[in-house]
Amino acid sequence: MVTRTRYRSTVVDGLTVFYREAGAPDAPALLLLHGFPSSSRMFEPLLDRLADRFRLIAPDYPGFGHSDTPSRASYPYTFDRIAATMSSFVTAVGLEHYLLYVQDYGGPVGFRMAIADPDRLHGLVVQNAVAHDSGLGPLWATRRAFWQDRAAHEAAIRENILSLAAIRTRHVGDDPDPERYDPDLWADEHAFLSRPGMIDLQADLMYDYRSNVASYPVWQDWLRRTRPPLLVVWGRHDTSFEITEPAAYRSDVPEAEVHLLDGGHFVLDTHADETAALVGTFAGRVLEAGRWGHNVSRES
Repeated sequence: MVTRTRYRSTVVDGLTVFYREAGAPDAPALLLLHGFPSSSRMFEPLLDRLADRFRLIAPDYPGFGHSDTPSRASYPYTFDRIAATMSSFVTAVGLEHYLLYVQDYGGPVGFRMAIADPDRLHGLVVQNAVAHDSGLGPLWATRRAFWQDRAAHEAAIRENILSLAAIRTRHVGDDPDPERYDPDLWADEHAFLSRPGMIDLQADLMYDYRSNVASYPVWQDWLRRTRPPLLVVWGRHDTSFEITEPAAYRSDVPEAEVHLLDGGHFVLDTHADETAALVGTFAGRVLEAGRWGHNVSRES
């Protein structure tokens, strides 16, 4: 069985999409969708810990990580467009069905994919990703103002996105023990966001985030109607999203399994072992229930 991580790419709709893959090609698949301003790199701890049992695939969105960064003129940076690209990606790599793990931006991308093609989805892991307006914390006041009047708030939102201090806060949040966090986490992301033109496309995507908020009732209705197997793993020191959000998911799916961990927005920064154990156990139960099958590998 091949368990070590492979670093691959495939062409999707004319774009080269980079992805990390680990595990046997015919094992049950976990699709891992990353957040902002990260990339598939954030999932390396899960690839290292779960590849003995599952096929894990973690792509970079266009404009993130090592995937192509098309121009804003040729590729509108919206969540609808990224979700469409990711839907084409899963077909390209042979994922007929998968358990979906979403974090931050992965939430709006993943919910769009799940609702558009529900037969592929056999379970959902939510890690600090929001589907309820009440889950957006005070930090979002500036972003809500930006959605109402982009020109007046463009400078403030760019500082909110780009500054090294803001990126550090995304990781550490209000954790009373900041020494647990490797500063390379935010230094690398700051370098990524400092590339020419990056702040422009990221501002576009943040402006489009308002479409996610408008879609929350649709996602909630889908959760209540379909009640998918659901695991919520939440870092309690997240200052971007509210600690009430896990309970909101449980109100939609009463059977949901919810765990609050002593971590931040990127809980794998400090709690990789615990998160991997929770995901592995949950995925095993979904598999035992017969709700999950095998896939066909298609290497590019």
